[in-house]
Amino acid sequence: MSNIVLIGMPTSGKTTIGTELSAIIGYGYIDSDSVIVARAGKNLRDLIAELGNEGYLDFEAKVNAEIAADRCVIATGGSAIYRENGMKKLKQNATVVYLKMSYEEMRKRLGDIAARGVVLKAGFTLLDMYNERIPLYEKYADVTVEIDGKTLAECVTLVKEALQK
Repeated sequence: MSNIVLIGMPTSGKTTIGTELSAIIGYGYIDSDSVIVARAGKNLRDLIAELGNEGYLDFEAKVNAEIAADRCVIATGGSAIYRENGMKKLKQNATVVYLKMSYEEMRKRLGDIAARGVVLKAGFTLLDMYNERIPLYEKYADVTVEIDGKTLAECVTLVKEALQK
């Protein structure tokens, strides 16, 4: 396995688990949202407002497709799964781990969705977004790890064990 790509809902712990996992297994770490922010020179919320949802998703996919890494844990944005070209490129050299959480857990953790820079289609509720994304996460996942009610240490251990199977 060369890279490990983490996908999942907003607040599923992709960044937190990714940084911890990379330190434990001796891999580099890349946060694709941070790469997007650095490229654009603005935060995600402002970038989504400027480009609109579709424009942002195209930009996100372009950045994800250009990530060239080896032996890295890559934490993606929750919306990375909306563009097949970006996900195909990430999957070429990686095992994709879906950090699965319940709707209730996501809603509890999320807080102000607008301030977080989450792509939410016009007229969609948080539940609509959740239901739309689940099949896409499942489509791209090589491994699924349930994270509800788990501590950071437990999540990292579960991901590590799942990758060793």
